[in-house]
Amino acid sequence: MTHPAIQEVVAVFGQPVAGNPTQYMMEKAFAQVGLDWRYLTLEVAPEGLSDAMRGMRAMGFRGCNLTIPHKVEVLKYLDRTSEAAALMGAVNCVNRVGDELIGENTDGKGFVQSLRGLADPQGKHVAILGAGGAARAIAVEVGLAGAAQITIVNRTEPRGQELADLLNHQVHVAARFVQWDGDYELPPETDVLINATSIGLGDDDSRVPLSVGTLEPDMVVADVIFNPPETRLIRDARQRGCQTLDGLGMLVNQAVIAFKIWTGRDADAAVMRDALEEFLGL
Repeated sequence: MTHPAIQEVVAVFGQPVAGNPTQYMMEKAFAQVGLDWRYLTLEVAPEGLSDAMRGMRAMGFRGCNLTIPHKVEVLKYLDRTSEAAALMGAVNCVNRVGDELIGENTDGKGFVQSLRGLADPQGKHVAILGAGGAARAIAVEVGLAGAAQITIVNRTEPRGQELADLLNHQVHVAARFVQWDGDYELPPETDVLINATSIGLGDDDSRVPLSVGTLEPDMVVADVIFNPPETRLIRDARQRGCQTLDGLGMLVNQAVIAFKIWTGRDADAAVMRDALEEFLGL
């Protein structure tokens, strides 16, 4: 019995993981549209990234995802990037077009796509907790989507102020930095609150330092944590009558965007979400 050759390979370069929900989700989506593609999980140490990128070119991989710690370092091995990825200074998705490797960042785009299911960010006052990679990607895309003002709430001033400056001067959206000291109290004009920290990852009882009493029913509260999808912040916000957005939506939507970049075809988001929930045992 013969088998058709695998048409294309996409990889994720990054730290080791116990299984890979994105791999499971992507291969289900490939199969659903009849593509005999593979999505490989490859552990790549920081000192091996240059070799990995040369190998990707040599072996004809269609593209790759990148995780921590490669999202910034990979820029030097690319031919060009999207405008948003250049602003963020980070890439999580690479697409091979002919001889070129093109960098994109789908994290923020995936979040905005999820957010639009509840509220259009245009004209909104947005508060973002954290100033790391996820916060940076989300802040840039929310700014490009027309937010009226973005507040960056972070414990350390240099990183938080640097992100606020980037938003003000390069994304051209009004932004300010607030030092995160104790429980953050949301201003009443806040429309959208986003937890872009790792608080709650793998622990549904971890508490984000936030004054829950300042959550209002007309606010949208989002958490980038997808495992568990129902974090303590999401539960607290729901009890306060807020609309809530869990991290599963962002993960699915950024994967849908990457799928389109690589294949030129539309993925079925429902198939991806079902695969993700099946993998996580939800």
